[in-house]
Amino acid sequence: MSETKLQADGVTIHTEQGMYVDPAALTNHLPELHYNQGELWMEQVSIHELAECYDTPCYVYSQQAILDVYQAYSDSFAAIDHQICYAVKANSNLAVLGVLATAGAGFDIVSRGELMRVLAAGGQADKVVFSGVGKTKSDIEYALTQGIGCFNVESISELTLINEVATQLDKRAPISLRVNPDVDAKTHPYISTGLKDNKFGIAHEEAVAVYEKAAALSHIDIVGIDCHIGSQLTEVEPFIAALDKVIELVHSLREKGIELRHIDLGGGLGVRYIDESPVSIHDFAQALLPKLTELGLPVFFEPGRSMVANAGILLTRVDVLKPTAHKNFAIVDAAMNDLIRPALYQAEMAVIPMTLPSEGIDTDDTQPWDIVGAICETGDFLAKDRLLSLATGDVLAITGAGAYGFTMSSNYNSRPRASEVMVAGSHHQLIRKRETTEALYADEILWQNAK
Repeated sequence: MSETKLQADGVTIHTEQGMYVDPAALTNHLPELHYNQGELWMEQVSIHELAECYDTPCYVYSQQAILDVYQAYSDSFAAIDHQICYAVKANSNLAVLGVLATAGAGFDIVSRGELMRVLAAGGQADKVVFSGVGKTKSDIEYALTQGIGCFNVESISELTLINEVATQLDKRAPISLRVNPDVDAKTHPYISTGLKDNKFGIAHEEAVAVYEKAAALSHIDIVGIDCHIGSQLTEVEPFIAALDKVIELVHSLREKGIELRHIDLGGGLGVRYIDESPVSIHDFAQALLPKLTELGLPVFFEPGRSMVANAGILLTRVDVLKPTAHKNFAIVDAAMNDLIRPALYQAEMAVIPMTLPSEGIDTDDTQPWDIVGAICETGDFLAKDRLLSLATGDVLAITGAGAYGFTMSSNYNSRPRASEVMVAGSHHQLIRKRETTEALYADEILWQNAK
């Protein structure tokens, strides 16, 4: 191959035509996903068996991979009092939530619907933190009646509303302020949340005054301080910068007589999709522990993507191969409605075959393909310029799809959403049925023109 560039880890090769991702080398970096005699497996289950049993497109998650990351967070911060609150928005399937609830996790939610899911899955309301910029009166009322652990307050008006609802219910509402430290997370602008330009949180310089206002409210119980600067962070330095600003506020509040009972550092730790090099959970903890230990407060974390992204794949089948003079298009049965990250964030996710050739892959036999869906949008793509050897009917696995995959899916073009499956050892189970087309319009009503 001309003008190739082999990455140090041996996973990718870049050419003038496109990018080749070595499937076997990639899976060496992914938990519970591996090739066994040329066939892709998750834990002890063949992906071929899953594709035959549940058809495609289909999301598949490894229970063990989810639990291993949860345990890695818990073990890494074992030296201090801590609570891991899984960010439900990353993957809100009841089976995923139930696995984590059983393991002892708390949860970070951003809507009443997510709280209802957590409770339905066996989660404890008092281990839930309620984030989000647009909490309504009914959201707050429901959360208070369920015994929510903490509201992460994002504005003065929200603080006032929480106090009003708590007064009506004769309850004290536990709150922390989500402080915006104006720290650059060095990530995609759509998933950066800690800058002045972002809609989230209360400005760092205004935080003490807002805490004083909260302390004067009759039905507010100040319990903590919260900070979340963004998602898919691969370096620890932005976290340290944000922590320093939060610690500064904790000391300022103590001088005002406001004692906090926890500090919440949010989530955002990145993952490896193809060739990223994110800081490990262990190294992340080691960098933060000295400051957190000295502070002496219980610490909350809100990991989402890092908990579930690489625990999941999206299976899709090649329906049509359309080579042209300018581009080769592989039209698959998944589309941007199933996985919007590539179109929305320009995210590059690995696409690997279910079956490797018996003689091994010869990159000279590959062609550059755009992996696209059947949706009527030019932006409907899952990967571009990938060097693959394809045939109609091939099943492909898109890795890293356990987070912000199904949860961001839609019914655009009246497409039913995909099924979801959980694998545990040699056992696999359907955890969400594939939608039917009829269900998409079952709640719609034909217009009867009044005469």
